[in-house]
Amino acid sequence: MENLNAYDIAVQQFNSAASKLKLDPGLAEVLRHPKRQLTVSIPIRMDDGTVKVFDGFRVQHNVARGPAKGGIRYHPNVTIDEVKALAMWMTWKCATVNIPYGGAKGGIICDPKKMSIGEKERLTRRYASEILPVIGPDRDIPAPDVYTDAQTMAWIMDTYSCMLGYSSLGVVTGKPVELGGTKGRHEATGRGVMYTVEEACRLLNLPLKNLSVAVQGFGNVGHIAAQMLFDKGARIIAVSDSRGGAFNAEGLDPYEALKYKGTDSVTGMPGTSSISNADILELNCDVLIPAALENQITEQNARRVRAKIVAEGANGPTTPAADRILFEKQVLLIPDVLCNAGGVTVSYFEWVQDLQGFFWDEDQVNGQLERIMKRAFKEVSDTAAREKVDRRTAAYMLAVKRVAEATRVRGLFP
Repeated sequence: MENLNAYDIAVQQFNSAASKLKLDPGLAEVLRHPKRQLTVSIPIRMDDGTVKVFDGFRVQHNVARGPAKGGIRYHPNVTIDEVKALAMWMTWKCATVNIPYGGAKGGIICDPKKMSIGEKERLTRRYASEILPVIGPDRDIPAPDVYTDAQTMAWIMDTYSCMLGYSSLGVVTGKPVELGGTKGRHEATGRGVMYTVEEACRLLNLPLKNLSVAVQGFGNVGHIAAQMLFDKGARIIAVSDSRGGAFNAEGLDPYEALKYKGTDSVTGMPGTSSISNADILELNCDVLIPAALENQITEQNARRVRAKIVAEGANGPTTPAADRILFEKQVLLIPDVLCNAGGVTVSYFEWVQDLQGFFWDEDQVNGQLERIMKRAFKEVSDTAAREKVDRRTAAYMLAVKRVAEATRVRGLFP
């Protein structure tokens, strides 16, 4: 039975790269473990007057190359191992695109869909106050993730600033533009997916015109990637969310799908037939974008994946056993640490703007993002060709080497 524990998978992926790099065993041992793990209790008063206590986490994996960076997710299935894995993946993601951050991640075990705005605000503010000792613009900069957004970041920024007695714009990224957020941040992760898909298509000589694309996870990342590829002439044949999916072999309009979904689901969209999240992974298409949660493509279904390109919009959607199968099938997989790194890259731009008090226009943001994503894609592809490995291993080798070297030259304290 395949081990689907997210942290075990993250360590397995690291071990593979460390072995190929012949990394010093002591240095490898340091990089396997998160630097800091914080677990907090978050008591809040619910709208009905009762008091409920939620569990929250903040994990910082590595800060050798700069402050820790990573999102905060609200989800009923959040675990400390998942947060540790996501923090480690963030370390490699930042190093893959070569921005000066280490990896972190946060989460709260809750079901935000069953909470009012007021309850979510109280939850967020209390969580921010509990993790306040370990965050800051020069320590650890949170960002949005699953079921969190610009409003969540505004509450954290305000809570942190109230505690300090002055406004600290750089404590979080993904904020509203009115509070020091950057133009282009909302679309950044999906735009980065689009840029890497473009580069993969160029490698395979696949024209974007009429390119068939299936998207599992029609959330912030998935719907923006779908819309941007649609605008370039691609044919979006299926999209899905947590409740199910919509399929049309002739293509569907992702803008209309987003309107139809509203706050519910794309299932039942006129002109489409229903499809499950499992079946969407096995569609005959040029590009598959898993943009939902971890462990979607596994040893059990990887042989049935028929896409030419798998672009990981989500973190950890493919297991190590599935990686090997896809590599054998000659599927071009764009790993998460590269494919969805557009979000953290533009978060870096936002942080730089906040620290400087000098803000860029959207064309400048998008132009810099395109440059970094395409450069990173080329570096990963060149490494894969040179080392004769799959692209995930290549990205990890590139990233681990950068982090390991920074850790080595800093030395071991005391």
